[in-house]
Amino acid sequence: FRLTGKEALTHFPSLGPSTNSAQGKVHVKQCDLLKLSRKQKRLCRREPGLAETLRDAIRLGIMECQYQFRSERWNCSLEGRTSLLKRGFKETAFLYAVSSAALTHSLARACSAGRMERCTCDDSPDLENRKAWQWGVCGDNLKYSTKFLKKFLGQKRIGKDLRAKVDIHNTNVGIKAVKNGLKTTCKCHGVSGSCAVRTCWKQLSPFHEIGRLLKLSYDDAVKVFSTTNDAVGHSELAGPQRHSHAPRHPASPRPTDLVYVEDSPSFCRPSKYSLGTAGRTCSREGNCDSMCCGRGYNTQSRLVTFSCHCQVQWCCYVECQQCMQEEVVYSCKQ
Repeated sequence: FRLTGKEALTHFPSLGPSTNSAQGKVHVKQCDLLKLSRKQKRLCRREPGLAETLRDAIRLGIMECQYQFRSERWNCSLEGRTSLLKRGFKETAFLYAVSSAALTHSLARACSAGRMERCTCDDSPDLENRKAWQWGVCGDNLKYSTKFLKKFLGQKRIGKDLRAKVDIHNTNVGIKAVKNGLKTTCKCHGVSGSCAVRTCWKQLSPFHEIGRLLKLSYDDAVKVFSTTNDAVGHSELAGPQRHSHAPRHPASPRPTDLVYVEDSPSFCRPSKYSLGTAGRTCSREGNCDSMCCGRGYNTQSRLVTFSCHCQVQWCCYVECQQCMQEEVVYSCKQ
């Protein structure tokens, strides 16, 4: 389960107010529409509500990836995604992390929203699900989400080769980013706004915040290799030492480090990994020099229309004029 661009992103058939038997058939059909392994399809069919959640996770991950890389040479486009996932680039690392993060986040939210049959609210102490629903304080069920996700992805404790270890590590970075964003939110139930009675529940950070943290990890990604740990008797990931005063031996990447094994292409020209940067819009003061790869950029003026001089009219609407202004657009040359 990775964001390859081949997943079905259209809306699934509506379940509607039909019989349980009909709903079950539609749910199975939804699972078959997704690009999943045989084991994943089997799990999907057994979990009513999972197919919709997977679809939501795919969309969430793709949108966040494209938002975070909107100003980069590689803009997380769907073109070339399949080829990219076969390599060990920094971009591949981000795709693995944002995929697992989006699925973790979507599963936890689906549980608390009541869209999954086999999970409900989080397991906050002293908070029964019935009260949680009544007060609207149903916590995001990250515990169920992470447990199910590891079974769904079929992770093994130790990968067979370097790429397997790297993929598992980056997948876990995404899961950890969601875990680190879990916050406790409280609501008061006392008289006249006092906090004599307080209910607390777990709530996930907005996914934009998780995407921002993963992008920072991408910017500082660590190039790794495989080394044998004599103490435990198997190979593990290792990267450059972080401090000059440390002994001269490789350092293990931190659980929050995105890792990669080979240097990325420039993404300047069309290739099997991307469409290149020709025609991409850029900011003259910001990223045009970098994005256009030294080829220069075109300048074009255009008129844009926007609402202006808005005034609130009695009683309940806003009246605006239409204004026009000239806008300069910069785009990379061929």
